[in-house]
Amino acid sequence: MNPQDSVQLDDAARRWMSAVTAGGLGARLDAIYAEAARAIAARGPACWASGRCCNFEAFGHRLYVTGIEAAHTVAQWNARGAPLVLEQVEAAETVGGCPFQRRNLCDAHRLKPLGCRLFFCDRTASQWQTDVLEELHAKVKALHAEGVPYEYAEWRRMLRRFAI
Repeated sequence: MNPQDSVQLDDAARRWMSAVTAGGLGARLDAIYAEAARAIAARGPACWASGRCCNFEAFGHRLYVTGIEAAHTVAQWNARGAPLVLEQVEAAETVGGCPFQRRNLCDAHRLKPLGCRLFFCDRTASQWQTDVLEELHAKVKALHAEGVPYEYAEWRRMLRRFAI
């Protein structure tokens, strides 16, 4: 049974989930993520695996995602057998972090959205990050233009819409 079957998704969230699981947008999103991986490999920004980037409140930033990015992450996470639960999201909000962070590491590293993939503490990469993110976000936004609602919202707020 799909964990999402037990939760009442709003219309947009239902459409995003369907688009990434049955509509082929998940594979196309993965292709955009592969572009991000190539850009990262070419630039080589430093990552100290400190976990600071996942602690949004302490680091002083927010992660924003599109609906299909959140749906894609949740669909893959849930396929692992331990569905995203509301308490997990609420606990992360309470401490100011990400529901997928465990100690200083990301439990959803291979599943994470574009903003996570392209955020590095490396100060020499800040303009590079912005440029690549804007270019690839335009491609993600274009996927939405193919018939699914576009919404760009804070990560945890978006995850709440899919949690059981």
